Amino acid sequence: MDTLGRLGDEYFRLHFDADPLLASVFGVEGRDSEVPDPSREAAHAQRGRLARVEAELGTVAREGLSTQEKISHTILGRLLRDEQRILHDGVSEVAVTASIAGPLAQVVSAVPMTRDAAYVARLGKLAGYFDGHAERYQQAAADGRFPTELGVRQAIAQVDAYLSTPVEQDPLLRDADQKNIIKESVRPALQRFRTALDELPGARGDDKVGLCHVPGGPDAYRTLIAAYTTTEFGPEEIHQIGLDLVAGLREEFKERGGRALKARSAEETITRLRDDKELRFTEKGQIVDAVTAALRKAEEAVPDWFARYDIAPCVVKEMDPAEAENSVLGYYVAPAADGSRPGAHVVNTFRPESRARFEYEVLAFHESVPGHHLQIAVAQSRDDLPRFRRFTYFDAHGEGWGLYTERLTDEMGLYTSELSRLGMVSFDAWRACRLVVDTGMHHFGWSRERAISYMRDNTALTETNIANEVDRYIAMPGQALAYMLGRLRIQQLRERERAALGPAFDIRAFHHEVLAHGPLPLDTLEELVASRW
Repeated sequence: MDTLGRLGDEYFRLHFDADPLLASVFGVEGRDSEVPDPSREAAHAQRGRLARVEAELGTVAREGLSTQEKISHTILGRLLRDEQRILHDGVSEVAVTASIAGPLAQVVSAVPMTRDAAYVARLGKLAGYFDGHAERYQQAAADGRFPTELGVRQAIAQVDAYLSTPVEQDPLLRDADQKNIIKESVRPALQRFRTALDELPGARGDDKVGLCHVPGGPDAYRTLIAAYTTTEFGPEEIHQIGLDLVAGLREEFKERGGRALKARSAEETITRLRDDKELRFTEKGQIVDAVTAALRKAEEAVPDWFARYDIAPCVVKEMDPAEAENSVLGYYVAPAADGSRPGAHVVNTFRPESRARFEYEVLAFHESVPGHHLQIAVAQSRDDLPRFRRFTYFDAHGEGWGLYTERLTDEMGLYTSELSRLGMVSFDAWRACRLVVDTGMHHFGWSRERAISYMRDNTALTETNIANEVDRYIAMPGQALAYMLGRLRIQQLRERERAALGPAFDIRAFHHEVLAHGPLPLDTLEELVASRW
């Protein structure tokens, strides 16, 4: 094997060795009996290993490499640099949360994907996983790096809700033989974790939720922006992009709201969408049926807009109640690399009467087809690409693609009503607002309430969803910026290719170029697309 190929494989191994739960999510074999080590010592050791790979990569000359090898060289260098910087900054140690970024939520969503043979071994290591997180939070607090009061309260409430569930109904219980290990090891560790959270000193109030209030936070935030967006934008520029987009989307709210709801203004449209109980679901089954129908309709339309791919199927699953209350509307889980598990759109059906009917078609298109499932399953199917390119993830490319498909599916004629198209507009406004509130909190020092208020004024999301979303941005600084910035770049590239090629423009060929190389930084994607003109 050549040096570049060997280094790519070494990064792949290091990446998933450090996060075995993520390996299970991606269906990467060989780590199902393991759990991550959240300690500072483990982070320091991982930085050293990545630095050694980066140093050797620097000795590999780009001259003479093929096009795909040059792409691999660029991607590998970027991944190695970004991961080292993120490990150095240690933002996760102040991100106490009940959102999808929290330890318990990650366990509940990922551990059930463990293969049976390794399941008991992994359960036996969860106590150390939770104890390690508790110790890391305590070390951070001792250094004057504090989590938010709200995140601590919500994490405690999440643990309490979990522990109040009878062991017989524990979401980690597969069969009766595991009851003792859950009762005698996992649950006592969660109780210790809860106690440690309750005793954390100095937590930040809702007026100081941003990273700008944490020692080292401003520099860490710029690192996260660069890693998540793969752009050179600074927080001030991103903030202004968001403000401009929101202003334009208010006009679209007014126009489409007039057609669908006979509303006379953006404000009236947003209020109706949020408050009209007739626009809500009444039972869980309606949510599952809605997203399943949207997925199947999209699958039928794919051949007219995309090349033909032999990929894994996609299914719809309900989110486990243990994670649902403080979680997002839905998310995607990739198929197993060995084909043993399909891709899944995991949908939140908690309190269906609080969930708007107009949001779930657009959600399904984003999370399943032609969004994340098509994108990730295509990448996994590319056996000619190095493993680290097939199973890595660049948020700006991945989430930008998911958001791009929300408008694409309108072009494809997949929305069933003007009301569902308003859901598309609201989701656009939601992602535009992210540019404003994420930078607002973490760079400009906005309070949590100011962020919630801004989203309330400019999206049709429910109060519950807005609060959950803002809390996610607090716990995962910078990640939410990737969606709209990635979508804007993909849309710009499409428009430039259409202008350059004229009648020869082929939408299927453009989409293939965006998807077929696996996850990419945005500048690399731009180089590939532009090389076709």
